[in-house]
Amino acid sequence: MIRFLKILGTIILTLSVAIFILIMLDFGYIFRGIKTTYLQGHETAYIDDYNHFANRLIKAKPEAAKWPLHSNYNSVDPTDKLVNLNKELETAAFLIIKNDSIWFEEYYQNYVPDSKTNSFSMAKSIVSALLGRAIKDGHIKSLEQPVSDFFPQFKEDLKIGDLASMSSGLNWNENYYNPFGMTARAYFDTNIRDLVLQLEVTEKPGKSFKYLSGNTILLGMVIEKASGENLSNYLSEKFWIPMGMQNDALWQLDSQESGMEKAYCCIASNARDFARFGKLYKNKGKWNGKQLLDSAFVVRSTVPRFKENPEYGYGFWLSDYKGKDIFYMRGILGQYVIVIPEDDLIIVRLGEKLIKKKDDETHAPDFYKYIDETYKMLNDVAKS
Repeated sequence: MIRFLKILGTIILTLSVAIFILIMLDFGYIFRGIKTTYLQGHETAYIDDYNHFANRLIKAKPEAAKWPLHSNYNSVDPTDKLVNLNKELETAAFLIIKNDSIWFEEYYQNYVPDSKTNSFSMAKSIVSALLGRAIKDGHIKSLEQPVSDFFPQFKEDLKIGDLASMSSGLNWNENYYNPFGMTARAYFDTNIRDLVLQLEVTEKPGKSFKYLSGNTILLGMVIEKASGENLSNYLSEKFWIPMGMQNDALWQLDSQESGMEKAYCCIASNARDFARFGKLYKNKGKWNGKQLLDSAFVVRSTVPRFKENPEYGYGFWLSDYKGKDIFYMRGILGQYVIVIPEDDLIIVRLGEKLIKKKDDETHAPDFYKYIDETYKMLNDVAKS
């Protein structure tokens, strides 16, 4: 018994010292991460974790504009490969929108059309849309305006467009698996403004693509300062309400006290409403006859900025799969809004997992699979 008590005392002392050291070194956010993930039965961030954070409401208008249903709505069964893929990767929602009407729609794991799930990095595309709107509204001069106009501590050669196109040269470390890294701190700490304002430009901005979540946080801060509104209210006013979103959404905050949206991620909404951004960009920024975004901005956003990196524009991922010009929004757990304009096609997938891409791959394997199986389903109709 005495030996047991000694061992227990040693364990408690060791844990106490470890906790003290973590707090003293400003890693206290790790405990928030443990509480939010491991103590909820997850190893990392997950699609329903918005309940464990402070959030700000993105208001929709009381009368939603429903998506029309296609004349062939759900008339074709998903392929066997798609069924197995959605089961294996724990899909929550899968939609195919053809000619601006829902052609196929299915929900899984007790999720329904109104269920909210985390957008993760699909939010980066939405922040890029907010940038376009801020330029249209005259709050920001252009993509070429220096970030230093809003935050003088950054070099004048860092332009706002460099943030949206992931070419800032900032010394942000994009590591999703290091609990002591910047990405984990941004997700679980309580003041991401302070974190980002400590960054420095260490490489020449505007010269090459390097995906950094810190870029979008700083971009969000610029939009916030330029517009005089928080990101959630600006998003509600300029997009959520005009586009007739079906449901209010939530945007995770770093904390209630700081009140900064996690601009690089974390909008909790549903598949039908996320899909509307695909339609908006497919239609060159026009919604029901009203130009919400300048068409030139939309075109520039959905073509490569750098010849050496054809996979990214300004906030959108790009692909030429099947010889088609494709742009899409994506999140870390396989969240997708895939737009194929030439076929008037939008594919939306939300869920828990994806097939991880290899280091030399630009797009995850499941991205291609969702496109392949969608075309097989559409071809089945054409043959019948």
